[in-house]
Amino acid sequence: MNSSQIKHFDYIFTGTGLASLMTVYKMVMSGKFTDKSILLLDQDSKKANDRTWCFWDKNENVWNSVISKKWDLALFANENFKRDLALKPYQYNQIRGIDFYNFVFEFISKHSNITFLNEKVTDINELETHVYVGTEESRYTTNYLFNSIYTKAFAESQTKYPVLQQHFVGWFVKTEREIFNPEEVTFMDFSVEQKGNTRFMYVLPTSKTEALVEYTLFSENLLSKEEYENEIQNYLKNLGINQFEILEKEQGSIPMTCYPFWKKNTKRVLNIGTAGGWTKASTGYTFKNSDKKSGELVKFLQNETPDTPLTMKSFYKKNKFWFYDLLLLDILHRHNELGSSIFSSLFKKGNPVLIFKFLDEETSLLEDFQVILKCPKLPFIKALFRVIFR
Repeated sequence: MNSSQIKHFDYIFTGTGLASLMTVYKMVMSGKFTDKSILLLDQDSKKANDRTWCFWDKNENVWNSVISKKWDLALFANENFKRDLALKPYQYNQIRGIDFYNFVFEFISKHSNITFLNEKVTDINELETHVYVGTEESRYTTNYLFNSIYTKAFAESQTKYPVLQQHFVGWFVKTEREIFNPEEVTFMDFSVEQKGNTRFMYVLPTSKTEALVEYTLFSENLLSKEEYENEIQNYLKNLGINQFEILEKEQGSIPMTCYPFWKKNTKRVLNIGTAGGWTKASTGYTFKNSDKKSGELVKFLQNETPDTPLTMKSFYKKNKFWFYDLLLLDILHRHNELGSSIFSSLFKKGNPVLIFKFLDEETSLLEDFQVILKCPKLPFIKALFRVIFR
């Protein structure tokens, strides 16, 4: 194939997950990229409800029209206590994957400068003046590439930064009896057997008879599918649910690591989403972080002028929350069984609004200490010394 047949775009996004779609949506909303050609490449056509995203927020946001359920209350529990958390001024929001995909794709389909192609990326090669992208069907070039295709080996082939997984299986169930409280999300229920890990149930009730019930672990190794499903069944039984129908299932594994993915960024290639370290390392939450980072990225791209070309290496900035996450992951990597006691001590007496603000990375240094001091001291002091002298 000669070079005249290779189509050129100003920007190419490899992978069309959350980060890519948020970024492209905001590029269009800004009105600053109407003269730029944008290509999105993904082997997945994004026609399935393959995941559920949740996040907490104080205000209406650009994704409000696709939020399927909001909660003002959250439950935290372990084998010894239960606490109802009043979230105001926050609300806990749920977005179904398919609703998000449909919303963004319908919006961008109205813009002739944006192309989506259902093709598998096979090759990315950065040259001095452009980036070459190969798929199974074709070849493209671009000025700047945004890659969200996660390469497990980058984080998992090193030992300096611990890598855990937030792994889970969820069942959307419909029960015969009215059993759920649709006004309260079960944020973390550690009353399930820990078996030497950090294991909890997560329940998103949408009515008195319907909920997503998810068995979740923060640990290194995945389980057999049967193990997750047995635990969900046991949990439902303990709630007094014997008759139910499974409407849908979902499963996932999200890397939890402080590995510096941004060091893979180059002059013309920026890693975004999970591939760029946009997932909150200590919790596995992705939506809110991606929302913030995509907004920052769109502003960053607007700084380009003919006289000042961008270098993607300069986009990422490390902050104090990266360091806090590193301490927690260091503890859970060495002593995975401590997860329940760490989160329980945090939520038993801590101010829930302050905790959510802290997890959103919006607290001052004084507020950081108010949250951190609720945690068991010794494991964090040991982790601090290990990290400092690493």
